[in-house]
Amino acid sequence: MTAATSPALDLHSEILRLKKLRNAVILAHNYQDREIQEIADFVGDSLGLAYKAKETDADVIVFCGVHFMAETAKIVNPSKIVVLPDKDAGCSLEQSCPAPALEAYLKKHADKNYYVIAYINCSGGVKALSDCICTSGNAVKIVNATPPDRNILFVPDANLGSWVIEQTGRPMELWQGACYVHVEFTRESIQRIREEYPDAPVVAHPE
Repeated sequence: MTAATSPALDLHSEILRLKKLRNAVILAHNYQDREIQEIADFVGDSLGLAYKAKETDADVIVFCGVHFMAETAKIVNPSKIVVLPDKDAGCSLEQSCPAPALEAYLKKHADKNYYVIAYINCSGGVKALSDCICTSGNAVKIVNATPPDRNILFVPDANLGSWVIEQTGRPMELWQGACYVHVEFTRESIQRIREEYPDAPVVAHPE
């Protein structure tokens, strides 16, 4: 063992010791670094991890992700303590739709009687103001099942909402929120990559 590696090894051991002491489960989102994923009990997407934690007898959930993911884990596991290692770990998509702004918008446009569908990547406050929560996998099904006489407001992801409109043909009003990374993928940027790698398939998430 070298002096350069011993601190990391000690940290690893200390994490495992505290996990056992607190009867904790460690969840790591797919986006986390390899070192964090390796020490986690489960790695996956935010909703899947929340339900994985529910299947355990852990008293404490350590969620290595962003704020809304920890909130979702708490919603699914109300009796468990949820710890977010970095309280400042935010999500630009979540932040693009603050609950007070959504509440004010709904009050201002109360005459439209919106049926609010929220993509799960949003805050607990936005979820509480919504009629239904969807994932990217079931958004089309949710929209198709929405009463036809209701005006739909889809929050917070305008990109996902636009894709759902294309798939369903159902008119919706879209909250103009987005992930700051995803908006960097433009028609022009994809075209440049296609020219460089003409035989490569292009795969896109609805976000």
